[in-house]
Amino acid sequence: MKRAGYIVVEGPIGVGKTSLVRILADEFQARAVLERVEDNPFLARFYDDPDKYAFQAQLFFLLTRFRQQQELAQQDLFRQNLISDYLFAKDHLFAQVNLDADEFGLYRQLYQLLGARLPKPDLVVYLQARVDVLLARLRKRSRDYERRITPEYVQRVAEAYQDYFFHYEDTPLLVVNCSEIDFVEHADHTADLIREIREMGQGVQHYIPLGSR
Repeated sequence: MKRAGYIVVEGPIGVGKTSLVRILADEFQARAVLERVEDNPFLARFYDDPDKYAFQAQLFFLLTRFRQQQELAQQDLFRQNLISDYLFAKDHLFAQVNLDADEFGLYRQLYQLLGARLPKPDLVVYLQARVDVLLARLRKRSRDYERRITPEYVQRVAEAYQDYFFHYEDTPLLVVNCSEIDFVEHADHTADLIREIREMGQGVQHYIPLGSR
């Protein structure tokens, strides 16, 4: 691997982060660090009643993500190649979408205390896709609690990601529109993206899918 070895794959719900992480981990002989989404006991209740359970669900995610990232740092595992399917900052992004003003004010104080103590990745790969594609991929996953996710919510999350990464400057950023890309079914798509990752420099770059150049 040409570059430093902590890569994060990010993007909205259903975009294909975890699938790509597993592929990249195999390619780069890296450890896959996967978010523990289904461990959150408030998540299904949040999709049933967002106003009632958003704060509980968000705090659980914040603390779980922090503990997972802290464990990696304490064990000095950042010396090996790591590929993760989430950026710690995504927690703040979802909090902005899901919490009311008072809840967000309290949440933000805790987030700022925790986030300052975690290392940053060497590269973020931001996957984006049209909302209709995200919804189709969510339906294909057939997770019970995800069946209650509305198109409006997916739209809000996708827009929050677009806004966040439009202003993102913390690390090198590779933006990938994968509306027409299937990394699981088409090895040529994956091989082309891996070349882009290996050659990635500083700043922001946009990946142009194979066949559209």
